[in-house]
Amino acid sequence: MIQVTRTLAIDERALQETFIRASGPGGQNVNKVETAVQLRLSLDHAGLPPPVRARLERLAGRRLTLDGDILISAQQHRTQERNRAEAMAALIELIRRAGVAPIRRVPTKPSHGSKLRRLEQKAHRGRLKRGRGKSDPE
Repeated sequence: MIQVTRTLAIDERALQETFIRASGPGGQNVNKVETAVQLRLSLDHAGLPPPVRARLERLAGRRLTLDGDILISAQQHRTQERNRAEAMAALIELIRRAGVAPIRRVPTKPSHGSKLRRLEQKAHRGRLKRGRGKSDPE
């Protein structure tokens, strides 16, 4: 089990790493060594609670495949180890963000004083604008 938070962990068997050739820095090495990492998390086998899974699917966006897997690619660095660490960090950060339940907004009504202040401000603004108009020549 990979511990994400104190209360949330994912099963290691749900992860699959694939190494591919990366574009970018590396010189001649880039043509012969597979340094890029594709990290695939199967949500069916990850063992996440349903609300966390739903939020994770929403947060994953384009990284969510049609099979219900999350696919994270990392090819920024020249070594496999650093790309593996970056992909794992990105996955853990995504799951951490999904683990935080959104705070439900409780609708409130404006207070009597705030209503009065708003109306007074509107009246003041109206008087100011009315004063800008043409005056009567009488």
